[in-house]
Amino acid sequence: MTPEPKILFEHNRAWAARMEHERPGFFTRLMAQQRPRYMWIGCSDSRVSANEITGLEPGEVFVHRNIANVVVHSDLNALSTIQFAVEHLKVEHIMVVGHYGCAGVRAALQGTRIGLADNWLRHIRDLKLRHRKRIDHLPPEQQEDVLCEINVIEQVGNVALSTVLQDAWERGQKITVHGWVYGLRDGLLKDLHVSMDDAASVVDTFRAAIKQYPRSTDGGGASDADTTFDSLDDD
Repeated sequence: MTPEPKILFEHNRAWAARMEHERPGFFTRLMAQQRPRYMWIGCSDSRVSANEITGLEPGEVFVHRNIANVVVHSDLNALSTIQFAVEHLKVEHIMVVGHYGCAGVRAALQGTRIGLADNWLRHIRDLKLRHRKRIDHLPPEQQEDVLCEINVIEQVGNVALSTVLQDAWERGQKITVHGWVYGLRDGLLKDLHVSMDDAASVVDTFRAAIKQYPRSTDGGGASDADTTFDSLDDD
């Protein structure tokens, strides 16, 4: 074992001892605490920790993370995690959380090749193409932030349209999907006002959220990409 990983075990032992000293019975209680009300779908970025950002204890938030917080119908990993959270843990809120300064979003925006992950980031490149009239006319320093936000809004829609959420709402389960963005500069969360709590609200909520970003009057219309919300960006 190299010295680098070894020190993590030392940190772990010190942390465990401190927690048990400061909060006797912490780990005993934690064993019975897998009853989270919240699910966090976020980016794998090491600077964005769900528990620390929200002030929640271990066991209070169920977490799924990937590059650029993408949720697509072909990703059985994400969908299986969502299904477990919804059907077995009975979470009440799912938060899709992006963050400003996301390297995945930046690569998609700039067309930077980074390797195998390019295939994953194609989902965001497609968003950039489809919403180009809402992005391309902006100053360069704003384009990345806007694409981060639009990506979150799209992924909220994808979660809401998944069979897992549609089935849950059909059987009357109370669950809301939210879209937030985290600021690395100030540590604050921003609500994108794209919360969806039933099947009937999905389209109108998505449309209203996207319209927060004005379209340029120049250039072409939406792309021909075959995605769920294409037609909603034509007005």
